[in-house]
Parts: sequence; structure tokens; C-alpha cells
Amino acid sequence: MEAHSILKSKGFNVSSYGTGAHVKLPGPSLREPNVYDFGTPYKHMFDDLRRKDPELYKRNGILPMLKRNAAVKTAPQRWQDNAADGSFDVVFTFEEKVFDMVIEG
Repeated sequence: MEAHSILKSKGFNVSSYGTGAHVKLPGPSLREPNVYDFGTPYKHMFDDLRRKDPELYKRNGILPMLKRNAAVKTAPQRWQDNAADGSFDVVFTFEEKVFDMVIEG
């Protein structure tokens, strides 16, 4: 979302997507991530984590990240579920495994 935010602020028409089955955010331990469905508003995630442990999620940067994300768009979208959004001139991925998921559809 940081790249989305920067490109949008420079006037580009930008869309951003995830490729996993769910949105996973760090939890109190590696075995306890916070898992949300794509389409869950960032504000809902923010409120949920602030209710659970505001100090933890402020300290690890999750609450500020969700606040920034909510200012960019309402909710995360999944690449595989949004084929009808149109064609793109350029697609960036930041990890090889994500690139593979985008290519495979």
C-alpha cells in the first residue's frame, strides 16, 4: 500500500491487490496472526486491533499502517477476484511468489 499511496499522490491511476487467501496481519505471536477476509474495511481491522491490544499494535506499526491504508482506499482487494477491473499497462510485484500468483491468475 505504500507504493500505491506514493504513486497516487504523484497523480497516477493506481490499483493495488493482495494475492493470498486472506489478509494476515501480525498478532501477539507468530502462531496467532490476525486474519481477515478480503473486502474487510481497513477501519474495521483498525478498530478490532485497537480493541484487542492498542499498545502492541501501535508499537509494531500495524495501527498506523491501517490508518494510512484507510486513507488510500476502503478495503483490501484480492487480485484473483477482480479480473473485471480492466487491463493494466504495468503490474508491479515485490516478491517472486506474488509474481507467480499474478501470472497464474
